Amino acid sequence: MRSLRDSTRLLHWPLTIMLLPTLLAVGCGQPEPTTVMTPGDRIPFSGNWSPTGTQQVLDLEAGHRAGIFRLNGSLVLTGKQRLTRAFRTDVIGFSDTGSGMVGRSVWTDEHGDRVFSELRGAAIGPGQRIEGNIIGGTGRYEGLRGEYGFEWQRIGPVEGDEIAGRVVGLTGWARVTPAAEQSPTTAGDRK
Repeated sequence: MRSLRDSTRLLHWPLTIMLLPTLLAVGCGQPEPTTVMTPGDRIPFSGNWSPTGTQQVLDLEAGHRAGIFRLNGSLVLTGKQRLTRAFRTDVIGFSDTGSGMVGRSVWTDEHGDRVFSELRGAAIGPGQRIEGNIIGGTGRYEGLRGEYGFEWQRIGPVEGDEIAGRVVGLTGWARVTPAAEQSPTTAGDRK
């Protein structure tokens, strides 16, 4: 015959099985809170970016090259404060060993909201410093302004038109511009 103690254990077993998923959900895997972007607040960020893509290069006189490039990849932001955890990135640009590099970038988050930026640097080559200006966005990034910079490192040799790289030392800041600064009204606009 079972003792009262054995019967009590049997009754607790189903309760433990039912509560286990709840206990695991509470103790593990809680999503990090999203940074609330209040107009005027400056949000610092840092991260890792690993883009791949294609390039077309035109050899000019000795030591002079010009080319266009398109890169896609993932940008993962780190730190306590950041715009969001990760973005899908798309970059297009022009690089000339004589005049430098210019480009445009779009970062898209998991909700489809985008951040737009302009890129510039000496050239797109290993060890080159690239600077970015955040010039706006959509959704929660509307009115976003900021700056960031990084160093480009090529991963492996270039094969054909394919390029792969990663960035080192990506740091920057962003802030939501107050609405009054985004689109100043003039007397003519009020009519």
